[in-house]
Amino acid sequence: MSYLAEDRAQPDELTQKSQLSTEWEFAEIWVDPYLSPPYILMLIKEQSGKFSIKNPVESYRTIFTGDTYEEAQMWLLEDEYERVTGRFCQPE
Repeated sequence: MSYLAEDRAQPDELTQKSQLSTEWEFAEIWVDPYLSPPYILMLIKEQSGKFSIKNPVESYRTIFTGDTYEEAQMWLLEDEYERVTGRFCQPE
């Protein structure tokens, strides 16, 4: 089992990953229900105050960034996305 020890993450890598996971305040799931299967995007409020729309299929690539929630929401609504009820918040 010594081969498992070689793949263990170094403390610096773990610190970087935990910092990345705390850079957002909340996330919403938006879906295009007219496609089969439905296409999903995520609207995320970052701790910087910006709102970004990310594509989870493309490794969470940012496809839109706005200064307000309304800007991001309008971008999604223009393409007829619908918000899935609920919001995911960063654990405390």
